[in-house]
Amino acid sequence: MTLSEELHYRGFVHQTTFKDLTMLDNQKVTFYQGFDASADSQTIGNLAAMMFAKVFIRHGHRAIQLAGGATSLIGDPGGKDSERPMQTAETIAANVEAASNQLQIILGADNFTLVNNLDWTKDLPVLNFLRDIGKHFSMTPLVQRDYIAKRIGENGAGISYTEFSYTLLQGMDYLHLFDKEDCTLQLGGSDQWGNCLSGVELIRRARGAEVHVITLPLVMNQLTGKKFGKSEAGAVWLDSTKTSVYAFYQFWLNIDDEGVEYYLKIYTELPKDEIDRILDQFQTNRAARNAQKTLAYHVTKLVHGQAAADQISAITATLFESNDLAQLTLLDMEVLAAELPVVEAANLDMISAVVAGSLAESKAEARRLIEQSGIYLNSQKVTLTSMLKDFEVLAGSPYVLLRRGKNKFALVRQ
Repeated sequence: MTLSEELHYRGFVHQTTFKDLTMLDNQKVTFYQGFDASADSQTIGNLAAMMFAKVFIRHGHRAIQLAGGATSLIGDPGGKDSERPMQTAETIAANVEAASNQLQIILGADNFTLVNNLDWTKDLPVLNFLRDIGKHFSMTPLVQRDYIAKRIGENGAGISYTEFSYTLLQGMDYLHLFDKEDCTLQLGGSDQWGNCLSGVELIRRARGAEVHVITLPLVMNQLTGKKFGKSEAGAVWLDSTKTSVYAFYQFWLNIDDEGVEYYLKIYTELPKDEIDRILDQFQTNRAARNAQKTLAYHVTKLVHGQAAADQISAITATLFESNDLAQLTLLDMEVLAAELPVVEAANLDMISAVVAGSLAESKAEARRLIEQSGIYLNSQKVTLTSMLKDFEVLAGSPYVLLRRGKNKFALVRQ
């Protein structure tokens, strides 16, 4: 595929200033993409933007990643109904470092240039900013932008000059990179379209030059209809201390059938013929969930490395498919102990253990499940008279595996 063909195939084009994206197929440009530093980790929503940039990198274009060390101190009003809480410079600096480390993992440390807009704004005199940047902006189109009009309109929460100035700062970023790096393309999310155009217009007015923007659609959770953002409930983070590797893998494994093609195109670099082959197999046997397994493995490998992806996929296959618990290692048991409810055996009877492991809401329900052969210890059905101490621990660990049905688990520490 050409660059333009791949961008359309993967669904990465929402709006653009290009009349024809094929213009990019026969020339190499320097592009930039900004990232927000309002949290100490990026999410899978940010990962989609990184995958957007990876397409350009694969096709030989030069990448700049811009850390919002300055703009994150201000706060982006886009998509917000009220002012963001202000964060300290120290917090933003730590967040920038964390994000840059994640970018190196996803993009490859040698595949992009990292810049920080704090470097050219922190010592900028306010009069210079107003004369050199502010004079090129008309208030009328700015206040008519949807996200600003909503804030200052009837029943709006209002907007401070601090957040109002965000779009001027972003426009200045583009101008700086145009001057210093010959950057002529900005990539952004669809919610950044107005801010991106600020840079296009500023460069046209200040330098008499034409530059461009491409935005990708906001990547949505196909089940909830909500974006994958930092402020969303249940955000999936790239940092394993915030979303464990196990939970990260399970998120992708549990993607619904209708959304799996959408995510395969965005979150993997698999070529079209390979995705087509996976989807053909998937359509013949959806119950096997091979498309979700492929998605989960490849995204986990990208973010957390092959060793982690191999381990978690093997653990998952053991728990949910083969049930061959002899395949579990001591390291596997340590992973599970961090994820599953852990019950201390200490004189518990079987009914109490099932309740303590959150596999039943009451002793009456636990009794019924056991009587109906719905509870297992180390793959063996238990009875009301089964004793926890009679079951051997797994893989040299102190645990036995307690299971309800096919997919609810807890560990019992002997």
